[in-house]
Amino acid sequence: MPTNDVLLLEHIHPDADAALKRSGLSVARHDGALTGDDLSSALKGVRYLGIRSKSIVTTEVIEAADALEGVGCFCIGTNQVEVTAAAKAGVVVFNSPFSNTRSVAEMTIAEIIALHRRLFDRSMSLHQGRWNKSAAGAHEVRGRTLGIVGYGHIGSQVSVLAEAIGMRVIYFDIAPRMALGNAEPCEHLGELLERADVVTLHVPATATTRHMIGASELDRMQAHATLINNARGTVVDLDALADSIRNAHIAGAALDVYPAEPKGAEESFECPLAGLPNVIMTPHIGGSTEEAQAQIALDVAQKISRYATTGTTTSAVNVPEVDLPSQNPDHLRLLHFHRNVPGVLSALHAKIADAQANIHAEYLQSQGDVSYVILDIDPVDLETLRCEITGMDETIRLRILTGAEPSE
Repeated sequence: MPTNDVLLLEHIHPDADAALKRSGLSVARHDGALTGDDLSSALKGVRYLGIRSKSIVTTEVIEAADALEGVGCFCIGTNQVEVTAAAKAGVVVFNSPFSNTRSVAEMTIAEIIALHRRLFDRSMSLHQGRWNKSAAGAHEVRGRTLGIVGYGHIGSQVSVLAEAIGMRVIYFDIAPRMALGNAEPCEHLGELLERADVVTLHVPATATTRHMIGASELDRMQAHATLINNARGTVVDLDALADSIRNAHIAGAALDVYPAEPKGAEESFECPLAGLPNVIMTPHIGGSTEEAQAQIALDVAQKISRYATTGTTTSAVNVPEVDLPSQNPDHLRLLHFHRNVPGVLSALHAKIADAQANIHAEYLQSQGDVSYVILDIDPVDLETLRCEITGMDETIRLRILTGAEPSE
């Protein structure tokens, strides 16, 4: 595999290439995922890695990478990367947590309508040769109450779309959120469950959201209500949900996420809700639209490009967020990751002063054990200054931008 500035894996949308190349970065691709020794070998000489969800960047991979400066996760999560190990090595990790929000919101609206009309059951009956033209159990969504649990980027978009088709919207969130349109906040989850005709979940996977919808919560829902989970697989107790549907307590459900998901198409999939009436199951495709993938590609590629050309770490998930305006071509820019201990900044200032250079701009932020500082200084002898700074015990990584090509 040829050595390039950027290696993109897992069929990342091609819009990423153009954004990276505009910043002067060369790009290579590998169609599939890579892990372990295969990934370590492929990263020789590579500065930036782009992955989706199947390539696993372990501590061993990070330690073996001889030139790696950043990892772009072209998806929402970063669980596939050892982000703490990356930070300690001065490797910045970016992702795209919000680029697929519209795709998930639109699918949620489609599922609300499909569940109310029992479209999947009617479709399967017709596939099996049965003409069931009954209106029994089919309803309009206009005038129904939608309860949104988690009123963030996705939940708020669902709220706007639902009102546009005539639904009443209520929501619950643990943080104060401004209502959009005519949506009404609920004081607690139980109130929402008791009032809603449809409950849709848009919360992260945390200790507090694990099985936040279990048997007792399902019992509080109305008998005709439906449940949608396009959030995280651990949020709903699937056995309790299956029992509730079998007992006809709730009328149906739509699920796009599961506690355990296959790693690929060759693995089998099992779920307690399989075969139950008015249950829609999809294979984690809420954000899988071409539009979302294109937006994710552009978003992450731009973050990598900005870091490569200016040192900006804004929206990085594992290192301090530091940003400075565009670099003056007459100045050197020092990008210094170091251990977060007292005295490092003073030592840096002393070494820059010894080099007879003035500091024109500086921004430092710390996060946990790692600090990151950007300094714009007068031109000096690069090799001498590099040796002085990299020789500091606290230095993790030093990059120097000359206004042309970056220097390690």
